[in-house]
Amino acid sequence: MKQKLLNILLFLLTTTATLAQEQHQSDSLYIPTPPNYSLPDMWITAMSDTTDTGADIFYIVSTWEEDWHTTDGLLCHYADVWNPSHRYHMAKEMNRIMSYMAPGNNFYAPYYRHMTMEGWMTCNEDTINRREQLSMHDVFLAFEEFLRLRNPRRPIIIAGFSQGGYAVVQLLKHISDDTYRHLAAAYVLGYKVTPQDTLQTTHIVPAQSDDDIGVTICYNTVKDVKYINPVIAGSCIAINPVNWRTDERPATLHDTIQIRLDTTYHVLVATNYSASEYRPYKGFINVGDIHSCEPWLYSDCLRENILLRTRAWREENE
Repeated sequence: MKQKLLNILLFLLTTTATLAQEQHQSDSLYIPTPPNYSLPDMWITAMSDTTDTGADIFYIVSTWEEDWHTTDGLLCHYADVWNPSHRYHMAKEMNRIMSYMAPGNNFYAPYYRHMTMEGWMTCNEDTINRREQLSMHDVFLAFEEFLRLRNPRRPIIIAGFSQGGYAVVQLLKHISDDTYRHLAAAYVLGYKVTPQDTLQTTHIVPAQSDDDIGVTICYNTVKDVKYINPVIAGSCIAINPVNWRTDERPATLHDTIQIRLDTTYHVLVATNYSASEYRPYKGFINVGDIHSCEPWLYSDCLRENILLRTRAWREENE
């Protein structure tokens, strides 16, 4: 417990200093009011585990906002959790995720000041990591509230898509060993785990099968390896979420789509799939990388796998 609190304190102190520096650099930047995670309005939740056999799921939403200006002309690089429009956008994803992850589980998804799309489109890791300090400040506080609210004897699932996947990786670096012991699995959907990430913590353990526990599931989908977007998909680990293998044996999804894991580049290659429902966005995503499909194309696989890993955790720990 002391180590966990120390990790969080150090992160928050670093974040405060980073934000002060950014605001000093430009008086024209606006930082939205922080969320208050003691308020029910800061969450989308579903307490669907009526038999005490499921898991507690902490889900982190992806990027929904572009850079925007306040009424007095200040530029903002973050979503505003008090803005009805921003909340509506985040809620669309969180509710859709909840529809397949929550049944049989307790589901928690916080609103947070996620970084806008322009930060990612810089393709500059320094800019991304600096701006993400504010977003992660919120995620860490939300996760602390999640830990306070839940029954500490139950298994935990952490999941996030895109920017939410980034947040999952950062959480794994900072959670305590006790929290990690309750981790059934972490799902990094549409983001990367780098060699540096794996060196910074013992809590990132690549999944090797469909029912190992305390592991990290990571994947990104492309039509061809030439479309890999290194900002989000330069991963050193991956697993095929259809057959739960780490070799190149292909799997068939929805009768016609073939999903194969390329073990050289650690990405999924999808064939017989047009992905026409995911239009290219400003030449940055969905340009052959099919980034927007990650939580949806494999939703049935993910739902079943969460239940399987939860049962595996309970069999080993109860």
